[in-house]
Amino acid sequence: MATACELCDESGGEILFRNEQLRVVLVADANYPGFCRVIWNAHVSEMTDLAIEDRSTLMRAVCQVEAAQREVLQPQKINLASLGNMVPHLHWHLIPRFVDDAHFPHPVWAAPVRQTAGEMLAHRRALLPALRAAVIRCVSCTS
Repeated sequence: MATACELCDESGGEILFRNEQLRVVLVADANYPGFCRVIWNAHVSEMTDLAIEDRSTLMRAVCQVEAAQREVLQPQKINLASLGNMVPHLHWHLIPRFVDDAHFPHPVWAAPVRQTAGEMLAHRRALLPALRAAVIRCVSCTS
């Protein structure tokens, strides 16, 4: 009996870019505007399940999304994570981090240590149209 996979059955977020190999999605996270995922379209669990060329393609896309996030959002840090503990489908989280975000300097999955000011979140949300355009530009240029 096949097990349902959330990332096989659903997009995983607002699709900003998609080709035969992968997709880039913008995650709807109220506390982390600009949080993106790069998701390998085929159901594989680990990086070593991919051919070397496919690994390079995936990591190039991760770097291109990171570059777009840095250009537009200008965060203090970008957290990259490939966990797959709950969804065993290869995907990378790209999370822009700011010293005033709810969890900084801890992972976004830890307990919050503060509440981000509403005006800062609104400012970051206002940058999302520019981020969408930058992701499309950056990822499309070499795919």
